Amino acid sequence: MRYYPIFLDIKRKPCVVIGGGTVAERKVVSLLDAGARVLVISPELTPALKKLASKKKIGYCPKSYEQGDLKGFFLAYSATNNTKVNRAVFSEAKGQAVLLNVVDVPALCNFIVPSVVDRGDLLIAISTSGKSPAMAKKIRQQLEKEFGKEYAVFLEIMGKIRDKLLTVSKESDKNKKIFENIVNSPMLEWIRQGRKKEMNRFLKETLEKAG
Repeated sequence: MRYYPIFLDIKRKPCVVIGGGTVAERKVVSLLDAGARVLVISPELTPALKKLASKKKIGYCPKSYEQGDLKGFFLAYSATNNTKVNRAVFSEAKGQAVLLNVVDVPALCNFIVPSVVDRGDLLIAISTSGKSPAMAKKIRQQLEKEFGKEYAVFLEIMGKIRDKLLTVSKESDKNKKIFENIVNSPMLEWIRQGRKKEMNRFLKETLEKAG
């Protein structure tokens, strides 16, 4: 296994994106979605990035990358098509122990970004270890068909049930059985079909048994 799979908590962590084009824009949005504090360093910005900067959603330095720009950052993206800049960013990242992804250049990365199926609290990451992003995309599209939006709703419900059960009952074996019964129930299908009555009745009966 070439890469170690991991999910990072970057909420409120300082992250920097070198570059202001459409690829940089996608990276910025993904970082913001994860709650990061983002600074963009680039002479130019896409209209969407300009809007984010004007609304103070991101920080912005209107200049080209310079040595020392990574200092104090937890994670960085280099999203430029300038090989010299990318190598300089990589060199600094190694010295500063900063997590770095140089877009589309795995040899200059100490982490790579998987293709992700996002269903709320359900995240399915697909990686080909940088060998074939096209294959990762194809697999992601297949999984998106199999795992619909109902999974996000289901996990939100499960989170609330779990919190409630763990305060009501400390019997771990009993709780485990209840969780498994819910997971193996028709809940997902009921959510897909909008059958709230069946769902609410089942959950009420389940929680009454727990009490």
